[in-house]
Amino acid sequence: MCGITGWIDWKVDLTEQSSILKQMADLQHRRGPDAEGIWLSPHAGLAHRRLAVVDPEGGVQPMTRTFGDASYTMIYNGELYNTEDIRKELLARGHRFQGHSDTEVLLLSFIEWGPACVEKLNGIFAFAIWSDNEQSLFIARDRLGVKPLFFAERSGGLLFASELKSLLTHPLIEPEVDSEGIAEIFAIGPARTPGHGVFKNVHELKPGHYLRFDRTGMAIAPYWKLESKPHLDDFKTTVETVHELLQDAVWRQLVSDVPLVTLLSGGLDSSMITAFAAKKYKEDGKKLHTFSIDYVDNDKHFQASDFQPNPDGPWIKRVSEYIESEHHSIVIDTPQLVTALQEAVLFRDLPGMADIDASLYLFSKEIKKDATVALSGECADEIFGGYPWFYRQEMVNAATFPWSRNVEGRASWLNEEYASQINIQSYIDQRYQQALAEVPKLSEDSPSEARAREMSYLNLFRWMPTLLDRKDRMTMGASLEVRVPFCDHRIVEYMWNVPWAMKFHAEREKGLLRCALEGVLPEDVLYRKKSPYPKTHNPAYLNAVRSWLLEILEDKASPLLQVVNKDVLLEVAARADDPNFVRPFFGQLMAGPQLFAYLAQIDIWMRHYKVRLV
Repeated sequence: MCGITGWIDWKVDLTEQSSILKQMADLQHRRGPDAEGIWLSPHAGLAHRRLAVVDPEGGVQPMTRTFGDASYTMIYNGELYNTEDIRKELLARGHRFQGHSDTEVLLLSFIEWGPACVEKLNGIFAFAIWSDNEQSLFIARDRLGVKPLFFAERSGGLLFASELKSLLTHPLIEPEVDSEGIAEIFAIGPARTPGHGVFKNVHELKPGHYLRFDRTGMAIAPYWKLESKPHLDDFKTTVETVHELLQDAVWRQLVSDVPLVTLLSGGLDSSMITAFAAKKYKEDGKKLHTFSIDYVDNDKHFQASDFQPNPDGPWIKRVSEYIESEHHSIVIDTPQLVTALQEAVLFRDLPGMADIDASLYLFSKEIKKDATVALSGECADEIFGGYPWFYRQEMVNAATFPWSRNVEGRASWLNEEYASQINIQSYIDQRYQQALAEVPKLSEDSPSEARAREMSYLNLFRWMPTLLDRKDRMTMGASLEVRVPFCDHRIVEYMWNVPWAMKFHAEREKGLLRCALEGVLPEDVLYRKKSPYPKTHNPAYLNAVRSWLLEILEDKASPLLQVVNKDVLLEVAARADDPNFVRPFFGQLMAGPQLFAYLAQIDIWMRHYKVRLV
């Protein structure tokens, strides 16, 4: 993976602005510690930081290729999983290659097919191509938004980057946040409305979209959308198709010229990826290495719940022994976790999922000592229906984002000034209705199936982006590339039209997926009840983040005090030992301790980025 940034300006001679571009790129050094490059022309500047994974010598960027009299220069963050398929097609059309990188394949694909090249790509990507002859820029982002990209128009020009921090270091970008940005943080956060950059007049290129910019202006359009149509396969065929798609997705994503491992929690999703990877490795005469995460004293403090019915440890051992992997267990202590909460803000450039973020960064940092690439099981729940809000009727019919139903709690965090500016309930309702309006309808759907389709859409395009954002920022913070096979767009497209009754086979969450994996995993693992990403249960963590927030609330210089209701938060902190007092405010894992950490992260964010409220 890599970090990209660029600047298009019709009024400034960019050949004299290399220092600014270098500074923008260097802020993303963790995304690309292996190499750097800058390309400049009078009106376009492109900069790149590289994490070398495939063809270290031949994939150097920015990459320029000529075709006839035309010259094209590209910067690219991502990985293509059908590189060889496209390469064969390009060779048949007369193209010749200087190396074996997917970077060169992508650039020649654009030269051959233009913007339509994105329809051929299977992978995760954000790339920009400057056409010198046309004096135009083309940018595209992968279908599900695994790789990030932000942009801003200033003074008739365009700035873009993989991360917000690079844009904010440019002299034309001010760290201003208006009331809508604050609403994103307090009403939607740690999620984010697609396309929203939180900072004023800073935007995200939405997943599955491309952007074209030239002297006439900017045009943005989608190149991929889900299509609703009747599912014609019977259950047996559906199960077989899913099995084939999953195995193919995992095997395609094992391509690497550097060490590759898998993340293993002992749950269905990570175990599936690990089992398919181990099978392929054995065929190639190699041994797969697997990694898991745990926390100091979690064995003493673990308490079973509906969301987390049992600890992962015994299941990790079961799967590792079954597939004969070389397993590594990473154990994190509470002080590490609290310290990493600050680093996590700087990787995400926004307050995030608190310890869920920080622990992933620490985990990735340890994995990086042995590997550069990892495969992870994210996004199976969104695609196959694993969360309780898919089937618990009070959640299905909540008429709001089902992972964020504690609206009263969120509204109480704001002080009187911002509570009057931002109606939290109204803002959430507006964003919820906006999401429902995007759902591709099917007239044949029954009311219950139509609602199931809406729930699927909400999960894919409002919930899942938060997890993908977390995965990218925290792993890239450790210079580790993590791939997510479940996000293969072929799987998403196929499952989109599979009826809920099939997905919920035998009235089990991910029932269809379990059937598709019979024979791949032991039966006890296959039918283990879903367990979420592991978090710390150590009460020392609650005490640490509560103390941290209390210190912030007593600091008169804290920028957080401009926004929050101090008295309400002091009351919440005083009653935090009662687990029934602070209800989860985001998903299943973010309750009292995570609330305190999230608010503390907002303070860190406002200080570090010198956020100015406007």
